[in-house]
Amino acid sequence: MNELLSGLIVLGGIGLVVSLILVIANKKLAVEKNPLAEHIREILPGADCGACGYTGCDAYAEALAEGKADPHLCTVGGVKTAENIGKLLGIKVEIKERNVARLHCQGTNAVAKKKAEYKGIKTCTAADIVALGDKACPFGCLGLGDCVSVCPFNALHIGKNGLPVTDIDKCTGCGKCIVACPRGILSLVPVSRTTVISCCSHDFGLTVKQYCSVGCIGCSICAKKCPEEAITMDNNLAVIDYSKCTNCGICIESCPTKAILRVEGKIAVVPKDM
Repeated sequence: MNELLSGLIVLGGIGLVVSLILVIANKKLAVEKNPLAEHIREILPGADCGACGYTGCDAYAEALAEGKADPHLCTVGGVKTAENIGKLLGIKVEIKERNVARLHCQGTNAVAKKKAEYKGIKTCTAADIVALGDKACPFGCLGLGDCVSVCPFNALHIGKNGLPVTDIDKCTGCGKCIVACPRGILSLVPVSRTTVISCCSHDFGLTVKQYCSVGCIGCSICAKKCPEEAITMDNNLAVIDYSKCTNCGICIESCPTKAILRVEGKIAVVPKDM
């Protein structure tokens, strides 16, 4: 009995000593929080999406407090958050236009030929590994929703045509869908620019026609007719420079395969000085 009691006393003593050591270490090694960073953190939305380029809102707040980051990087909070941070820091904030995710593909089953029936794991990544999916086009959307599953704001859903659709009111431009897509057919586009090259194939025109009726055939008619010289050809594919595009729609009208679309959003000609 005495031995048991002695053992308990020894263990209790060890526990007490260890606890005291931990308390002292916590006080000695504690990192003092930056009060300014805490105030900034209260302004941030707390989504921790990483769209700002930092690991989360805490890291972004610390960088802002240290003068190492720009106030407009929070795509979730948008203009209001940037302005509030600017007021707190006493600096003028340059407001930039919001970007949203756009799909560069029209490859529904109605227009894109299938080469097989995929029966594997229902993810785009898995399907792409297995013989590059079930569609004949090696560049197009596989439609299994990897982009949808990673979106933290429910801004994407698979439409009735089997392709992902962006809800521009919910999209914050965080870019997670772009990273998740194994084929890289999503990109961030300024929300006011509603003209989109809805194809991502770099094959020659004759090859594209074999597997898709609405793909870009690299004819360069759109590039030649664009009055702003906003379109260039990159390895058989038309690419829009949105810093020059005014949404005039001439490229849409001139495209022989209708590979260029006007997507949802504000449909208006954008002033050249914007």
